[in-house]
Amino acid sequence: MKIGILGGTFNPVHIGHLILAEEAREKLGLDKVIFVPAYLPPHKDTADIAPALMRLEMLKLAVKGNGFFSVSDTEIKRDGRSYTIDTLREFKTKYPDDELYFLIGSDLLTYLADWKDLNEILTMVKFIAATRPGYALEKIPKRIDTIPIRAVDISGFEIRKAIKENKSYRYLVPEAVFKYINRKKLYRV
Repeated sequence: MKIGILGGTFNPVHIGHLILAEEAREKLGLDKVIFVPAYLPPHKDTADIAPALMRLEMLKLAVKGNGFFSVSDTEIKRDGRSYTIDTLREFKTKYPDDELYFLIGSDLLTYLADWKDLNEILTMVKFIAATRPGYALEKIPKRIDTIPIRAVDISGFEIRKAIKENKSYRYLVPEAVFKYINRKKLYRV
């Protein structure tokens, strides 16, 4: 089986994440894509991050109804800072006979030099960067494959800012996530 792993903060999950996963699934012939929300991301300020269990719940709402998508609470159960290498080791144990594809948006490659045990990661999985607007392809290391995806320039930062400023963010997130954010009053302050 070919399994895609899409990790991130998902603060909140938005349609850009879902489009990346769906296009990667289709273009790479993946049997499924597993979303893995970080408990605490290692390279981000955690001041503006919704609680891990709420981000997990939003992901579950976002992927509901897509039989190719699932959500893993691996990093949330681990607690503390989340490192890709630790997650991939767990997935290699859980799926020893499957082909693993680690998916990221090309914007995250700017942090690649800071990744823990990057060389080991590159030997464990097929590392795939989904090319996004504003990132030069020549900056992508040769050991990382790329797939072009539809240009959807949405970020969690923009969504959180819109919420704080009481501006519309509807249709940037799935409807169920929109309702959840409003019901829980997330990202207001």
